[in-house]
Amino acid sequence: MAGGKLDYRALGVKVGLEIHQQLDTRHKLFCECPAELTDDEGDVFLRRLRPTRSELGDVDPAALFEWRRGRVYRYHAPPGHSCLVEADEEPPHPINREALAIALAVAMALGSTIVDEVHVMRKTVIDGSNTSGFQRTAIVALGGSIEVDGKRIPIETIVVEEDAARKLGEEGRVVDYKLDRLGIPLIEIATAPVIETPEEAKNVALAIGRLLRLTGKVKRGIGTIRQDLNVSIRGGAKTEIKGVQKLELIPKVVENEVLRQVRLLEIRDEMRRRGVTQELLDSLKPVDLTSLLSGSKSRVIRRVVKAGGKVLGVKLPLMKGLLGREVMPGRRFGGELADYARFWAGVEGIIHSDELPGYGITREDMERIAEALGASLERDAFVIVASDEERARRALEVVIWRLKLALEGVPEETRAALEDGTTRYMRPRPGSARMYPETDIPPEPVTEDLLEEAKRYVPEPPSKVVEGLVSRYGLSRDLAEAVVDDERYKLIVDLIEKYRGRLEPSYVAGFFVVTLRGLRGEGVDPDAIPDDKLAEILDLVARGDVAREAAGEIALYIARNPGASVREAVEKLGLKKLGREEVEKVLDEIVRELRDEIVKRGERAMGLVMGRAMAKLRGRADGRLVAEIARRKIREVLAGSAQ
Repeated sequence: MAGGKLDYRALGVKVGLEIHQQLDTRHKLFCECPAELTDDEGDVFLRRLRPTRSELGDVDPAALFEWRRGRVYRYHAPPGHSCLVEADEEPPHPINREALAIALAVAMALGSTIVDEVHVMRKTVIDGSNTSGFQRTAIVALGGSIEVDGKRIPIETIVVEEDAARKLGEEGRVVDYKLDRLGIPLIEIATAPVIETPEEAKNVALAIGRLLRLTGKVKRGIGTIRQDLNVSIRGGAKTEIKGVQKLELIPKVVENEVLRQVRLLEIRDEMRRRGVTQELLDSLKPVDLTSLLSGSKSRVIRRVVKAGGKVLGVKLPLMKGLLGREVMPGRRFGGELADYARFWAGVEGIIHSDELPGYGITREDMERIAEALGASLERDAFVIVASDEERARRALEVVIWRLKLALEGVPEETRAALEDGTTRYMRPRPGSARMYPETDIPPEPVTEDLLEEAKRYVPEPPSKVVEGLVSRYGLSRDLAEAVVDDERYKLIVDLIEKYRGRLEPSYVAGFFVVTLRGLRGEGVDPDAIPDDKLAEILDLVARGDVAREAAGEIALYIARNPGASVREAVEKLGLKKLGREEVEKVLDEIVRELRDEIVKRGERAMGLVMGRAMAKLRGRADGRLVAEIARRKIREVLAGSAQ
């Protein structure tokens, strides 16, 4: 790490991607329900899930972890968008042939080896996201590759599987899921772990996403695509990061995970240097501090003690300062211990000495705690937990276990991506015991008929698509490439074609890839604007009801006011387009005010006049019309002054 910068290649960074994308099919993967979301609520039922042993008698550690959390799952089953298949009350129907054809088309585009028969497997998942306790998944192709920036990225597998139920929220140990999303077909494309930098990871994801969009058969928008990342460094461990929703977040997630692993290795080395050993950690025992802290000013501790709970603590010998070390921006090593305690023991959190005094715990309290634990505040650390006795004791056992893992280095685990690009502990990495055959669905032969059907969806190479946009619509190459990379690619091309002859293709394309993207600078997310409202904005421009320059302002208003109609935006912003006669009157007034400057500057006064005019007319008159009238009136003034 030279000068604070990470040298990713020197660190031996290896990243593999798993791109999950919803397919735009008529029906779900294993039933005839529509593959779309709904606002309907529907009936509700409760279920508990438990792990099962594999065919070899093993239990998947991730499934065991979820079961130990003791959760109850409340499922909302909207009528018309879920059926007995989603409720796991009826066997699945034969696999969706349309979804298979789309996945096979992608396999053809990537040069993958297509399987002879598609066999559906069950993948144990008991976090509540599937009513059955497993997800159905099927490999359709192996191998292949995609070229990104001159480097060939191998593809390991192409899979079609069912999407999970939609999480609505949780209340205590009860978690709510909606079944409209459960069963929507997904394609999963997994790359080999050959990606070496954060930016390369983003570029590979972009290239795969572009390929999928060019099939014309994938859904778009938040929740329809998800990137999972497997990240490791030399001497570290493979860490699976789930649920990166936004492409632009990928580099930050990779960067932060690499930094986390580097810092964890530094902490390992420091623990060893100080003489921390597995035997020393094995000797640690929780101590009851309840009576000692019953009069504490800490609201958390007072609340727990008042409710009959306990405050337990444990000494962490030779570890002063290590729990306060930052492992990624805004997250410290103590936070890693707290995540394990929350998920494995169900406590709200832990308090450690490196963050004290604080939380109502004074320096005097710290000295008393240290004395009770036999710790030295000069060289040792400690952790305290306030909860019911069983959970508090379990939490401290988990903290000690996590420290043992820290002494070995970086533990293999699954982490959840957060919106700021950092991650948090989610669960252990799943093992090989999670997969077993699906007995309710017969194998699906990949026939010549199915392959012929798939050929209809095989996308053209992106370079050829760009050439087509340039030649057919006269777009610049840069603009055409931006259109191909845009998530709304299909919508853009459809609208270019629809308004051809009334709006220049470059105007329509620019509205999406320049104007809308520019709204991010206003602090809004243009991706949240519905497609139909963007199409309506362009329709108003095409019909001459609003000025071309008004399109961005209308879109900004709708982004800031979800639920607002386009017509409402036009009225609220006062953007109803002015006629030629009204524009003429505004220009007459401006020219009259600037007459002396016009005579003095001549034709060069055009910029001054246009500046004044657009300040008054922006969004209510087309700039070309304003310029035409302004130029004519300037010449009239100059002609009159010359007489």
